[in-house]
Formats: sequence, structure tokens, C-alpha cells
Amino acid sequence: MKKAMFAALAALFALSAPLAAENHDKPEWSIAIHGGAGTLDPTMMTPERRAEYEAALQQALAAGAKVLASGGSAMDAVKAAIIPMEDSPLFNAGKGAVFTWEGKNELDASIMDGRDRSAGAVTGVTTIKNPILLADAVRTESEHVFLMGEGAEQFAATQDIETAPPEYFATPARRESLERMKAEALSALDVDTKFGTVGAVALDMEGNLAAGTSTGGMTGKRWGRIGDAPVIGAGTYADNRSCAVSATGWGEYFIRVGVAQEICTRLRMLKAQAAFASGGQHREWLDQQDYAQGISDAVMAEVKQLGGDGGVILVTPEGHALFSFNTTGMYRGRADSTGMSEVAIFGGDVEAGASNTPDH
Repeated sequence: MKKAMFAALAALFALSAPLAAENHDKPEWSIAIHGGAGTLDPTMMTPERRAEYEAALQQALAAGAKVLASGGSAMDAVKAAIIPMEDSPLFNAGKGAVFTWEGKNELDASIMDGRDRSAGAVTGVTTIKNPILLADAVRTESEHVFLMGEGAEQFAATQDIETAPPEYFATPARRESLERMKAEALSALDVDTKFGTVGAVALDMEGNLAAGTSTGGMTGKRWGRIGDAPVIGAGTYADNRSCAVSATGWGEYFIRVGVAQEICTRLRMLKAQAAFASGGQHREWLDQQDYAQGISDAVMAEVKQLGGDGGVILVTPEGHALFSFNTTGMYRGRADSTGMSEVAIFGGDVEAGASNTPDH
């Protein structure tokens, strides 16, 4: 009976991905990053622009990998990787955030520690240079998980979090998107060819997981709209028992599916069933399978079925760094202690600088 239950569950999760995984040493540490997913057309991107994005991704990836390689924590690696992307005008987070309907830049971020599932999140802040640092301060220095707007900024002032004036966040390209949206009565999806949310997930040498996400939301957002990025369980989740996930995409659908926690929960259930069946023999088998990719792809298929677009990055306790997206591209990268280090943009890309075969 136990074997039958396990076989049925394993078959269900394996439908959307091949079972065979590459046979390689388990990484001591691992990290993955993203800079947004969406409708990306290789023919519309110049070689110079592509090189600019790849360099920015490599900078963020290297910053996180450096922390992990020196024995640092997954939490510190996630922050180290996200900060350069918040500081870059290329991504929809921090300095490159999109404009609201009223012409403001409102920033959201969240972070989670897989050791104890402590989490912090902020939404609607307008003067915080690096929102991911404020989210982490909420996690460590308050009894709360989620702060918003003026209250979040008042809390930031008590924590010596660096601020910046409104003009720091405003970029000409983002303002043009808002103006075009209003002039041509377009939707946010018409003016934004990608969801520029940034994020990172990491596994450190102590076996701990962490995840973080930061965004400016959607162009022309109104009425205090909040997407999935600052919502624990939708855009960000980390649990040492299963995985760490950061999402990017059409937030309303990611919230409805609870994408980040859904992926982690399915992984934990499958592992628990494997450990329960046949004295742990199935767990040994499971460790050789590409089950995490299959689960991620299945959850993203649900998002697409509902009408949503986007993608996720995740890292497992075994050190697998994976991507899954249902769009034409996702700005992404990953590295680990085995020497893998690669970045990519479009679907089907062989990652720039790749030393291993990409999973997706």
C-alpha cells in the first residue's frame, strides 16, 4: 500500500519533467538569481544591450557567490545579490522602479530565512534605497513580518536604513513607459515587455536556505495595488525542509496560486512520502531524480492555466539551482561550489559562461 501511494505521488509530480538527473557531486553551496521574466524578443535586443544585462546579472551573481564561497550565510548572500540589481536602472526594483499612475516610484520587498521561517516584508515605500535591507530589518528588529508605506519608513528611520530622494529612483525609460501608457490607453502589460522584479535564492555551507525578492510593481499601478513580491508564500518562501523560491511575474496570479509556498510544500510532501515508504529506500531513489524541476514546472503551468505569466528560481537542500518560466524569457543566473557559473536571458539560451548543461 505504501509503495503504491508513493508511486502514484511520484508519477504525478514527474509528469512535466524528465526523471533522469545529472550525476554530479553535491554542491557545498548554491545560488540562483533573476531579474524579471516576460515577453522577450531576441530580435529586439541589440548585442550591446544584451551584454549590458548579462554583465549586470553576472555582477549580482558574483556578489552572492562570493559570500557563500567564503562561508557566509544564505541570508547574507541573498542580500548581496539583490542589492546590485536594486542599484541598477536596468531592473524594476530600487533605482529602476516603474512609476505608479500618480508618477511615483513605490517599492516592495520581502526576505525569508529557511532555518526558522522568519520573514520580513515591506510595501509602498518611496525613499528606501535598498528595500531588501529594510525587509530584513523588519524580520530581525521587529516583532512583525509586513510593514507598509509611511509606517515602514518610520521604522526604517529607527534602523539607520539608507534613504534616497524621489529623483534617485526616477529613470527616463520608466517615465516614458507611463506617459505612453496614459497617452495610448495601454495596459501595464502593453508597455512592459517584462516583469523586472529581482530576486535571489541560496543554500549555504551550513545547509541553510534563504530567499528574497524586490520590485517596483507594475507600470501605472493604482489604488495601492500590491503584487506578489512582498507577499510571503506568493513571491518569496524559504524552508530548510524543502526549498527556497523567489518569483517574478503577474502578481495577482502568483498570489492566487501561492506559488512560492506551493512549490516548497509539494517538495516537502514528496520527500516525506519517500522517507515513509519502504524504510527510506525510495528517498535514495528520489535523490537521483529531477523532481524539483517537475514540481516547479507543474506549478507554473497552473499559473499559465489561470492566465498568468512569469517565472521562478529555486534552490533545494541538495544544492540544485533551478529555473521555471512560462514566458519567452527570464533574466537569470546561477552558480555553485562545483564551478558552475552562468547567466541567460531568453528561453532556450545556453547560459553565458556556462560550465554545465542548463536545466531549462
